[in-house]
Amino acid sequence: MNEDSIKTTKKDHVEPNTMKRRMVLLWKLLYDQTDENHPVSTYDIVDYMAEHGIKVSRKTIKPDIDLMCECGFDIVKVSSKPNKYFWGSREFQVPELKLLLDAVSSSRFITRKKSADLKRKITGLASVHQRKQLSRHIYTTSVIKPRNENIYYIVDAINDAIETKQKISFNIIEFDGNKNKIMRHNGELYFMSPYALYWNDDFYYAIGWSDKHEDIVALRVDRMENLQVLDEKAVKRPKDFKVSDYSHKVFEMFNGEETRVKLQCKNELMKYVIDRFGDKVETEPTHEDKFICYVNVRLSPTFYGWVFGFGGDIRILAPSEAVEEIIDMSRKMITAESM
Repeated sequence: MNEDSIKTTKKDHVEPNTMKRRMVLLWKLLYDQTDENHPVSTYDIVDYMAEHGIKVSRKTIKPDIDLMCECGFDIVKVSSKPNKYFWGSREFQVPELKLLLDAVSSSRFITRKKSADLKRKITGLASVHQRKQLSRHIYTTSVIKPRNENIYYIVDAINDAIETKQKISFNIIEFDGNKNKIMRHNGELYFMSPYALYWNDDFYYAIGWSDKHEDIVALRVDRMENLQVLDEKAVKRPKDFKVSDYSHKVFEMFNGEETRVKLQCKNELMKYVIDRFGDKVETEPTHEDKFICYVNVRLSPTFYGWVFGFGGDIRILAPSEAVEEIIDMSRKMITAESM
């Protein structure tokens, strides 16, 4: 082999690696630093490459960008002298990223450490210039964040168990009067055949068959510890079981025998009634500032707590047992010292 052939061989070996690096750098420049308001010129690209040890000419840039477009990247050209380019459509637009950031910041399920990590990743989906718009001023200082970083792994394990139809085992966390974490029933191991994960009131719940209760239950995921996916097959999900129906019963005051309740509400509270019972709730106007509504609910502390939350602007008119029970609950909340 002569000297010329050796040089050619070396050249052919180096050029593909140089091109790969050049293409990666071009992708990084366009994705990270450009948008429709901040395009880069061919001169900018040449200078950027030079800063990273690669010499290119303006003539090299167009074929590289054409190749990126052929591969499906949305690179927009602004015809000018010199031409300018920017990254076009992105998976998420800035308003969508803002919504995601607010959701992560406000969530009681996500720990502070994980919140910071997720927010960093979310902002990384925008250009460096758009990231300035993602500086959110949502007030979340009062949000109680969990400390258990294992929650995410527990959720993932439960999802796997649901997919493979296997049982899970776990302990349940409680707290004593001194705020010390303890295990329910001295560390008793609970066994569940999980059917679904349900999000309610900013908490994850695992819904499934409980071996202990011999019934379908909903348990808070953040109260689970030492969770294991077992080799044992899960109890088969009942054919008539629907997560939507179960969630209505457990989380939305429809559990047990339904009772038709007559409520008197101030007009400005209609939005809350619709939020809770849907826009098909039966209502009728009465006075200028009030309306009557009829709802089917279980007479439970959950329902009475909802009524109490409106400070008397929602009143129970019927049935009599519901009126008597909420009055009795009011009396119980008055301590002997204050009477």
